[in-house]
Amino acid sequence: MEEIISLRNFNEINLQDPFFKSLIEDYPEFPEWFKRKGQSGADAYVQYKDNATLQAFLYMKDESDEVLTDVVPNRPSCRRLKVGTFKIDAHNTKLGERFVKKILDKGIVENYDEIYVTIFPKHRGLIDLLTRYGFQNEGTKGEEIVLVKDLKNLSGDILKDYPLVDITKSRKFLLAIYPKYHTRLFPDSILRNENKYELIKDVNYTNSIHKIYLCFMPGTANLRKGDLLVIYRTNDYLGPAKYRSVVTSVCQVEEVKIKRDFANVTEFISYTNKYSIFDNGELTNWFSTKKELVVIKMTYNIALTKRVTRQYLLDEVGISPNIYWGFFQLNDAQFNSIISKGEINENIIIR
Repeated sequence: MEEIISLRNFNEINLQDPFFKSLIEDYPEFPEWFKRKGQSGADAYVQYKDNATLQAFLYMKDESDEVLTDVVPNRPSCRRLKVGTFKIDAHNTKLGERFVKKILDKGIVENYDEIYVTIFPKHRGLIDLLTRYGFQNEGTKGEEIVLVKDLKNLSGDILKDYPLVDITKSRKFLLAIYPKYHTRLFPDSILRNENKYELIKDVNYTNSIHKIYLCFMPGTANLRKGDLLVIYRTNDYLGPAKYRSVVTSVCQVEEVKIKRDFANVTEFISYTNKYSIFDNGELTNWFSTKKELVVIKMTYNIALTKRVTRQYLLDEVGISPNIYWGFFQLNDAQFNSIISKGEINENIIIR
């Protein structure tokens, strides 16, 4: 069964679920707090396995324009999002990444300056996960540490800065993807979606921070860490290509590997199958039959609000119809025109 992250009222969530045992042990007041949230009509993000077993729970609240006097050192007021309660299945790292994306998407879409969470030091796995994506230890609250994510400034590290991107220092490229692969890789960038707040809704298990894509196009092996990829979904033949071929997303390259970087097919599959959309049969076939195999690992940073059509790329951006549209470099003016037309959330872009 497909697993999704859903937003549910506290009254719809069973506090007696064994999942909450450790939270109640850490916070004896948790049951009373949980009851109050239900009475107030509060919501939390949850995910169930097979619609029965609770795997993750996330509650966030706005604490804007408040001075944090209960943390040491105190933090000045700002547009601030608090992660009030966050717990995931301890053995599900990828699920944790999906919920971190949920937190960061909300922070960006709702224009927060920072996000913070308090957490006991014993929860090392969760601390490591949050730290990987830019949360830093900025103080204490009693026995807990205070982790803060700055959403307005860059550190220069792709993962710690995620989803922010510095477009002044990055090369830009267009990467074309066939519809059948695009829908699996970018489920919240399907053509019918024109809702700018869809970014904070979950579609399915492929809605993740990291993506791995395999291709065989000339030039892609020369991509390097930090490059920006404008994702171009090719024609689905449900209408004229000038309207149905569209730019949907912007990703940032983490790593690029070619076939000879892998000792054998087992090593290749081990690397690719965590974040790729392809099954082991497809991966095995391509490894054995494709000499020019290129593996692109990237972060999924931006979903365009308004899709940018091939016609716009031809008529307004000035891209030639005579070049190979599978993969090519964009200049800064072309890239800026695309993201402007796409009405992206400007909070993600550092200029």
